[in-house]
Amino acid sequence: MSLNTCELRGIGSLEQLFEQLAAQLPLPPHFGRNLDALYDCLANDVAGPLRLVWHDAATAERALGADVYATVMDILQAVADERGDVALDIRR
Repeated sequence: MSLNTCELRGIGSLEQLFEQLAAQLPLPPHFGRNLDALYDCLANDVAGPLRLVWHDAATAERALGADVYATVMDILQAVADERGDVALDIRR
């Protein structure tokens, strides 16, 4: 099984996050472009192993706002913890 790598860059909004994820990962057609759907699809629908690299995460945190960024990070960490075949590489 090959490693899927998703590299996030220049994230300035949730829509940009969803666009980059959808462009780089085989998200299902029912991906709803919201945080609940993000968790559901990453936890259940995307085959692993998966490596998520988020470049300039500090810039994204400022653009998204601390609360939204923390929620996204909580979702990504929960998926990584639950699946075991998802690695996060957060580059501030």
